[in-house]
Amino acid sequence: MRILSSTLPILAILAYSTNQSNALSVPSLSSSTTAFVRSALAQSITIPRNHALSMSTVTEGEVKKVESASTSTSNSSPGDRDILVRAARGEQVERTPVWLMRQAGRYMAAFREYSTKYPFRERSETPSMATELSLQCHRAYGMDGIIMFSDILTPLPTLNIDFDVVRGTGPVISTEVRTEEDVASMPDPNDVDFDKTLPFIREILTTLSAEAESANTSLIGFVGAPFTLASYTIEGKSSKACLDTKKLMMADEEGSNLAMSQFLDKLAVMIGRYGCHQIDCGAQVIQVFESWAHQLTPKGFEQYAKPAAIKAISIMKEAHPEVPVIYFANGGSSYLELQKDMGCDMIAVDWSVDMAQARKILGPDVAISGNLDPTVLFGSKEQIEQAVRDCIDKAGGPGKHLLNLGHGVMQGTPEEAVGWLVDECKRYKGKDNEA
Repeated sequence: MRILSSTLPILAILAYSTNQSNALSVPSLSSSTTAFVRSALAQSITIPRNHALSMSTVTEGEVKKVESASTSTSNSSPGDRDILVRAARGEQVERTPVWLMRQAGRYMAAFREYSTKYPFRERSETPSMATELSLQCHRAYGMDGIIMFSDILTPLPTLNIDFDVVRGTGPVISTEVRTEEDVASMPDPNDVDFDKTLPFIREILTTLSAEAESANTSLIGFVGAPFTLASYTIEGKSSKACLDTKKLMMADEEGSNLAMSQFLDKLAVMIGRYGCHQIDCGAQVIQVFESWAHQLTPKGFEQYAKPAAIKAISIMKEAHPEVPVIYFANGGSSYLELQKDMGCDMIAVDWSVDMAQARKILGPDVAISGNLDPTVLFGSKEQIEQAVRDCIDKAGGPGKHLLNLGHGVMQGTPEEAVGWLVDECKRYKGKDNEA
């Protein structure tokens, strides 16, 4: 069933049903329903088979309320197509653009319809599912970018590293890396054919590129930083102490086992080329995730993580100088001053540093992204809107940074809260323009 914009005034309420013959009429608009109707109001959509529409229990006021809530996502200006890209390059833009890490996630009921039925790798490596999961949040909230639904571990099989993402456990990697011989046995990353080893990536990104153009927005790709992928592989799973990785770092430092530096070098080449592949497939921005930065001392970052990340970034920038690269070191705010010369276009900062302080540390010549505490989305509408305004002001004012969370959207986040954040960011014109 297709709902077109001309028929939207009669759209009243979405009713969920567990089977096609027994639809339940819902007397008020829940958060998930509001998000879905916002999406319908913003653009033509397809109603899933297990959704039904009921006109019987909705007032005209409820419909107008949802239509009003959708105004910011349905109104799109020509500059919106590349506003995120321009901001990521460090340009001052007409308003502050916004996207959210993990914007495609389990906080959305529509997303959970897939995540509860299909394993992660099936979802992320099946183009039709990955595309749909990438688009759901943009349809609902109109962020300034669509990010591919995938994982930082996705390219590891190109180096013969096997992994899975187990529900309730997280990433599990079975390939052991402890010695120089282990690293030497891996394929040469310069010889990796990503279309052969990861054929789904091109199909996903090509489709999303067309969708982004149609929706007048940008397409974001992403990669994991070398240290983060090395640590995941060495530990075999998430780790509180990262002990095996740090043992290899110490052995590398004294010269008794160079596996760590050799592994980081191979990963840097592979990741750099993987980022280039995503750009070739349509990505307009690449974010590099150093998800395990919190495991590093400033010395460890400068000695191991930083050189490898710079190498990966330089590969992307040399091949595609026009495409902005964002570097995000989660938990790395204690050594933010060491990130000013990463060779990227923008630094994303986590929520543990005040935005004004981060702006001061990085200086006026380094573009910045971030950094709302994700838990603010569990607050009231007024609290969320105030947090958005405060972050924008501390970053220098509207149009002078790229708004994001300081980490990903948390599971359990109220869906309407994401809409409030996005809407306020797009609305806010600065303190001098407030009534």
